[in-house]
Amino acid sequence: MANINDNKDSKSHSMGLHSEALKGRTQQVFFNPEEDENYYYYGAYDVDFNKRTEIDATELSCKDLNDKIKNAMSNGYGTVVVKNPQGKHSLGVGILNKLNLIFEGSLGYFGVGSIDGPIVRISGRVGWSCAENMMSGKVVIEKNAGSCFGAAIRGGDLICKGSVGARTGIDMKGGTIIIGGDAGAFTGFMMQRGRMVILGDVGENLGDSMYDGTIYVGGSIKSLGSDAVESELTELDKSWLKRKLKVAEIGSDFDISKMKKIVAGKKLWNYDALEPAERKGAI
Repeated sequence: MANINDNKDSKSHSMGLHSEALKGRTQQVFFNPEEDENYYYYGAYDVDFNKRTEIDATELSCKDLNDKIKNAMSNGYGTVVVKNPQGKHSLGVGILNKLNLIFEGSLGYFGVGSIDGPIVRISGRVGWSCAENMMSGKVVIEKNAGSCFGAAIRGGDLICKGSVGARTGIDMKGGTIIIGGDAGAFTGFMMQRGRMVILGDVGENLGDSMYDGTIYVGGSIKSLGSDAVESELTELDKSWLKRKLKVAEIGSDFDISKMKKIVAGKKLWNYDALEPAERKGAI
């Protein structure tokens, strides 16, 4: 089997997206194209985005509200508006379905976590670990977000038009995180894949122990973490940033050419094999 790292001139490679070698690995077939049902989650619903309903969360618990959202999808509603979420925790989690979900207000901790498919808009703020383990879809927060924003995200677009707390994108495995304001300390900590765009300033230890992926910063960086290094911002990077910010509906007048590109220095890739003196240099 071919080694996908052999093509060093590919666009993905030049943008800092590297994948592990496939040579010597087995390839398993999980899906048959003729079996349509295997391409959808069990229990997924066929919804109509033009069919809209509203839910008032004032007197509802977290579980009751999530059950009502699921019930709305089962009845074919493709647009669900949640009024008065009142900062309650764990709202809109585990949605594995196409859905246009709108929260008119703020969410607490662990909002819209473990989702795969929905488009979510939140008019207020969100607490810790918003969109943790997100697989696909799009989430837009109009105001600020707490720490661990997008923890372990695997796909989709996660957008905060305001500022975010510490450890944003911790253990990030894919997808895109876009921040319109500032980000806290240890942003991109142990990042493994994906891209992060921050238009404002970033706290200390940016990209600490990152394995792979790319971080773009428009403002100042207090300090870089272990094995995080600055790389050249290419024309391909600028083109991608311009398109992505347009999709995110932020930074329309931002000077992309001033952004800094941060990638992994790769000294930690084979840390266990390093000599003691080399280990000190790596961290």
